[in-house]
Amino acid sequence: MNVNHLFCLSGAALLLCAAAPAPVIPRFAMAAKAAVAPKPLPKVHVARNGGAKAGVHHAPRRHPRWTHASRVAAATRAATEEATGFVNASSVYPYAEGSVYHVYTAPGRITDIALQPGETLGAVAAGDTVRWIIGDTASGAGETKRSHVLVKPSIAGLSTNLVITTDRHVYHLSLTSTVRTALTALSWTYPQDQLIALQKRAEAAEAAAPVSSGLSIEQLHFGYAVTGDKPDWRPVRAFDDGRQTFIEFPAQIATGVAPPLFVVGANGSAELVNYRMRGHFYVVDRLFDIAELRFGLKRQQVVRITRLGEGLASRRAS
Repeated sequence: MNVNHLFCLSGAALLLCAAAPAPVIPRFAMAAKAAVAPKPLPKVHVARNGGAKAGVHHAPRRHPRWTHASRVAAATRAATEEATGFVNASSVYPYAEGSVYHVYTAPGRITDIALQPGETLGAVAAGDTVRWIIGDTASGAGETKRSHVLVKPSIAGLSTNLVITTDRHVYHLSLTSTVRTALTALSWTYPQDQLIALQKRAEAAEAAAPVSSGLSIEQLHFGYAVTGDKPDWRPVRAFDDGRQTFIEFPAQIATGVAPPLFVVGANGSAELVNYRMRGHFYVVDRLFDIAELRFGLKRQQVVRITRLGEGLASRRAS
């Protein structure tokens, strides 16, 4: 026995005294441990026909690095937006469909989630409705009426998710409760909606603008005949100023069918002509004797526009 080690015998148990240094493991014990340690399986040799050689064990497959759960978790983390922009004490996020907005709350504090003015609140659903108090209210009236969702946790250290649906958007929020840090209010800006509004204003301004500037009534020639089929988009009239030809359609042409325009040559051949649409007018930067509007494949609708003599102030129609 090594004199550097003291052993205390108590009953049938052999205990190592606390004062002694760590015992040296005997060589026979290390040999026994090595004998029972698992050995790696041999490599599998695959035959040319795709099968493994007889008597050789297959090595177990490794688990893939990414599982479905890890992909979901990574996508959620990447889509989560933290509060960085503030207007006074209100956190303001740019709205993006599919994003998750992180909201800090605290017991005894109400966090106000303000939706877009004029937006109609649909459903409000939370993952934990027992330990979170969630309600809704509204402010303003008419076009400025605004829905608010109010959130308050019962204790700190909670987390859950919140889904708010409206007639315009779907909001996904991640709620976290802390001891005392809480957002006073949360709202959004809507870049996509602002772009759509700008586009609508531009279209309305273009529709209200005159079809052309510098037109003189004395120079206008209204001697055109509109003949052929009578679809909903059939032009009301056509006229020119000696340089450009204007084809006026019913007002609904702006939201309906816009048939292509062909100029018919002296030999009867038709070719597409360049034109632009201004409101419910086609503006053609040239004069023509005969043109046709054609729409459809099997049963093609054709409306012919014919320029008459200079002295005729009225048009014929059939």
